[in-house]
Amino acid sequence: MERTKEITNFFYGQYFSEGLKITLGCIVPVMVCAYLGHFSIGTLISLGALLVGLSDTPGAPSHRRLGMLSTTLLCMLTYVIIVHVNFSVPLTTIIVSVLSFIFAMFAVFNARAATVGSMCTLMMLFNVHHELVDIDKWVSLLCIATGGIWYMLMSMAIIQIRPYRIAQQELSESIRQVADYIRLKANFYDPNTDIDTNYLKLIEKQIEVHKHQESVRDILFQSKRSIKDTTRIGRFLTLIFSDIVDLFEQSMTTQYDYGAIKATYGHYGVLLHFKHVLLKLTAEMDNMAYAINANKMPKQIYTFDRDIDRLRQSVDDLDKQKINTIPLKKIIINIRGIIKYLDNIYNYSSSKISDIPREEIDSASQFITRDQIDWKKFRSNLSLQSSVFRHALRMAIVLGGTYLTLNIIDFNANGIYWTLLTIMVILKPGFGLTKERNVQRLVGTIIGGIIGALIVYTIHDATIRFVLLIFFFLTAYSFFRINYIIAVMFMTPYVLIMLSFHGMNTLEMAKERMLDTFLGGMIAFLSSYVIFPNWESAQFKDNMRSLLVANYRYIAQAIQILAGDRLTVTSYKLARKEVYIASANMGSTFQRMLTEPKWRQRYTKEVNRFVILSHIFSSYSANLLTQVNETDRAIFSKTHVKLLKRILSELEKAIELLPPPPDGDGIFTPHNDFPDLQEASTEDGDTKLITEQLQFLHKISGDLHRVTQELMTRATELESKEQTKLANG
Repeated sequence: MERTKEITNFFYGQYFSEGLKITLGCIVPVMVCAYLGHFSIGTLISLGALLVGLSDTPGAPSHRRLGMLSTTLLCMLTYVIIVHVNFSVPLTTIIVSVLSFIFAMFAVFNARAATVGSMCTLMMLFNVHHELVDIDKWVSLLCIATGGIWYMLMSMAIIQIRPYRIAQQELSESIRQVADYIRLKANFYDPNTDIDTNYLKLIEKQIEVHKHQESVRDILFQSKRSIKDTTRIGRFLTLIFSDIVDLFEQSMTTQYDYGAIKATYGHYGVLLHFKHVLLKLTAEMDNMAYAINANKMPKQIYTFDRDIDRLRQSVDDLDKQKINTIPLKKIIINIRGIIKYLDNIYNYSSSKISDIPREEIDSASQFITRDQIDWKKFRSNLSLQSSVFRHALRMAIVLGGTYLTLNIIDFNANGIYWTLLTIMVILKPGFGLTKERNVQRLVGTIIGGIIGALIVYTIHDATIRFVLLIFFFLTAYSFFRINYIIAVMFMTPYVLIMLSFHGMNTLEMAKERMLDTFLGGMIAFLSSYVIFPNWESAQFKDNMRSLLVANYRYIAQAIQILAGDRLTVTSYKLARKEVYIASANMGSTFQRMLTEPKWRQRYTKEVNRFVILSHIFSSYSANLLTQVNETDRAIFSKTHVKLLKRILSELEKAIELLPPPPDGDGIFTPHNDFPDLQEASTEDGDTKLITEQLQFLHKISGDLHRVTQELMTRATELESKEQTKLANG
């Protein structure tokens, strides 16, 4: 049953929708033109549609429209430039290098601009050899432009017809990612789970959650229609997203040290009951995600009253044995909070949406990350200190140098194109991602080449082959954004079947493609290793500092609340969002560090510890802030303020150890105004738990300070040794 739901969900989902849209955009022109006897023209129109289709990544409609229009215009300009110089190898080498550098630098602006740059590079590589242009250049340009405009009109028409469909699909995926996160949290209540290993999985999943939440935020909050629309669906989706973000924060909150919980309660068997309830909650969230993805109103499948009662009974049984159960009771409250958010979402179906207030929705513009085209940012990255600049230089040198070398040794035209294409696709800013893409591309090409050759040599009916061609194309682009190896595995037979319609020797072409892919992959891999390499182990400090500053500002809000300052929902959630972003960036950095060569992995042990400690710290901070917001200020005392002051002091010391970013961003101002509260006369259960949590946060902040100090000391020593070696020749 679950497998059937997964399959159905995939066909309703955004990835299949994107694959279907690209397939229609590319295949329809070929079919129409082939019917009219102009197959070559149809292929060029399809190329224009493909380039624009690949640039049509999820996001706000205005951003998508601008991205597609930019791709169309810049690809036309690129085509005009390259076809007027490709008669000369020296000229083409220079143009390939210059344009590769410029287009790679687009990544400075944002991810969509980087995609536009990649499509322009692809257009250039399609036309690096004049023998590949077999019809009039201006007719080709017109065909490519027609394909781009055709796809853009089709895409925008679909958005107009179903304006909220993309938001539904992305929101559904976001909910499923949060459910996966809670599944990992449930593992902490299993006595057999290794806590540190599970934390690393949790951090990896948090990166995915953040990525999808930012995508939903961009789609919904960049569209005035979603927020202001009086129709039901726009505000309904926005309210669900708001509650899912709050639910995610609720799931992040940590009530107590998991090691201590396992040591204290593990042998009583009570923790497995907590795991069971959390897994049941994730099944409910999956069901909600399936319904939203299928454009249906979510309907509740479980009730949790009995589950909560069982948890309470289990805790009461421990109470009777005179065991301190306050942490377990707090966890039950936390689970009830998650259930409350789910109930809110289900209640929206019976409420008047416009009457439900949400401060963060009305202040939506403050939650949007603005990635405008800033040429000052472009100029500031024209330095070897910039990873984007180094990648752009590497791309220019490798593509230009490979083109020149292959022409000097008289490599065949198709081989030059395919080798350059392989380099362009595989070569990434980081060494680890380049290595991963290299393996995926090679394995996918070999498997796909075998499949394609078997089909061409065993199936001679043109109609069946054409149906298979469409199937392979659709499958390849449905998996393009989620599983690259499968995408390549299906794209390769598509190319071979397409070439078979031109009467080419498919077996020979398959061998050549595999050889070209291997050659391009090796060049890309070696260049990422020796040409301006981008080692994460030399660049983690900025992300560490950003995360420490975000955690500092987040927990400093507790001081503001205790001082009597009014903290708005918007300001609180903006600080929380900064922690999520910084945590995701640091987690991504650590993952990339693990993929680098062993001799470069100098700090992985310390960074691993830092990432885990930071995640624990932010989880406890979230729980503490929830308590400060919801609990009477009278239970807080001077002792609590002193502990908060020590926590902030440890974080401040850690921040000061790290150099500020060279661009002047991320200015840090420590908090110096602390409220003067009274000493506590008595200490009840809640007060004692808050004291214990603050003491634990103080310990974690001290650990963060120490691991940062160790990292910086070790980095300074290694840098000093390297400089000494260089000085001694």
